[in-house]
Amino acid sequence: MEPGGTEETTTNGSQQGAGPATAERGGRSLDRVTAADLMLIWPEMEGWPQVIGALAVLEGRSMVDTDGAFRIEAIRETVGHRLHLVPRFRQALYWPGRGLGWPVWGDAQSFDIADHVRVHPVPSPGDELQLLLGCERLRRRPLHRGRPLWEMWFLTGLSDDRVGFFIKMHHAIADGVAGVATLAAFFDPVPDPPEISAPAWTPAPVPSTRELFEDNLRRRLGELDRLLTALVRPLATARRIRRAWPAVQELFAEGRAPRTSVNRRIGSDRRLVVVRGSLDGAKGVAHARGATVNDVLLTAVAAGYADLLSGRGEPTDGVMLRAFVPVSLHQEQPGGPRGNVDAGMLVPLPIGERDDVRRLELIAAETSERKKKSRPPAGSMFRTVFLQRAFLRLMPRQRFMNAYVANVPGPPIPLYFAGASLLEILPIVPITANISIGVGALSYAGQFNVTVVADRELCPDLEVFVAGLQRSLEGLERSAPRTAS
Repeated sequence: MEPGGTEETTTNGSQQGAGPATAERGGRSLDRVTAADLMLIWPEMEGWPQVIGALAVLEGRSMVDTDGAFRIEAIRETVGHRLHLVPRFRQALYWPGRGLGWPVWGDAQSFDIADHVRVHPVPSPGDELQLLLGCERLRRRPLHRGRPLWEMWFLTGLSDDRVGFFIKMHHAIADGVAGVATLAAFFDPVPDPPEISAPAWTPAPVPSTRELFEDNLRRRLGELDRLLTALVRPLATARRIRRAWPAVQELFAEGRAPRTSVNRRIGSDRRLVVVRGSLDGAKGVAHARGATVNDVLLTAVAAGYADLLSGRGEPTDGVMLRAFVPVSLHQEQPGGPRGNVDAGMLVPLPIGERDDVRRLELIAAETSERKKKSRPPAGSMFRTVFLQRAFLRLMPRQRFMNAYVANVPGPPIPLYFAGASLLEILPIVPITANISIGVGALSYAGQFNVTVVADRELCPDLEVFVAGLQRSLEGLERSAPRTAS
């Protein structure tokens, strides 16, 4: 899930481009995956599931009947009436044969909502530990490749009549900003919203071989035309490259990330730990120090790494970890973002600086300068399958980043699902290659909740990292000047 950042306009059209890849044919669109989407599909072949999601906690009294049974059929009906708001949720990925182009999003020819909206009881005592363990078990379940790539799970058996709500979707469907917009389609600002009338839905037929071939040929000719245009307009091409070069240099030419024990090839098992905070508290710190909420988060993450590496006997003095921070490039209207439209920013984390306020000042100064750079969309740097697969094979040994930190603004007001109050919501981010810890933050109705996702085998001492992060957040909040009431 991504923080706000440099805004750039992206263009549509190219099969290997960054924006949605659609082409008109016979009155309907052929919807190819983009380069950014495809970059999120290949990692699964290396054992790194690319699932994003959110774990919410609902006040669940209204979600059970008089016998105490969870009202799953009523919930499925509620979700089904909203599916037209999220077209991807009734589409599957189709993989054309050789020579027919990249995968295509197309309507699922058979769709059963019971395959996607299900119940998972949580064992006693139904506390947070059991909730997170249940969420991890569900996260590990592979999404069925023949169906739309999402699931909703309701985790029953929690204490105090609460119900867990875990929504997972393949990262190819959405990035963080688009993921929050997708989630919003199923929530309401009031407990009793007007009834939504769902339009009738009939799946469009799967594209034929001829349609796929003609569409792929058009796309390749379009790529050739864009290449020729770039060659005959060298000054304009040079200007575009010059604008993007500082950001590319930041990713690959600023020096290698330091070697650490947290950067080893990861497996598939995860641990989830939650740190809860106040959005007003984080904003107060940021305002007082000329920083942003994202800077505050990065400062706390740096503190967590400092404690973790020190505890492992690794040097921290003078060490600068490199954190990859996704930056949203979405330009759609609120509620409309879809797909993967983001870039990346690398931020140095001075873990050798022990004073949290000074560390925040250093990070804020860095991010302020880096946000001024024009950033190309992520998929534009790897526009062929060959480059993508080659890059992926090198990723377990990559040395351009040590950490992954994503922050996205969530709903600012209290929400309801099927009449049940949404008490809190926690982001679930994926980790890949040799990044053994991922940090995701999401705000909601004044909350600022952070979920730490870590490789289970490589991070048996994850509590040390989490304690350092939490201590830093709390210390920064105490350091902010108090305003007179």
